[in-house]
Amino acid sequence: MRRSPFVSGLIYFLIGGLFTFFAIDDVQDNGWGFFSYLLVILATFDFGSGIKLIAFHFKYRDQLKK
Repeated sequence: MRRSPFVSGLIYFLIGGLFTFFAIDDVQDNGWGFFSYLLVILATFDFGSGIKLIAFHFKYRDQLKK
């Protein structure tokens, strides 16, 4: 059974939030280093993918209703 784009988008948002939490914790402990930037970039990609998948879900659902 396939997972819907909405659920996948929520999972990406959850992972993005987790990366954001780790980035904030790392910056408070060690300052801005390579690992902090990497975590922020990963969180940004995850949030972007989550938004894209959730928007696709609503567009697809509207297409099916027509």
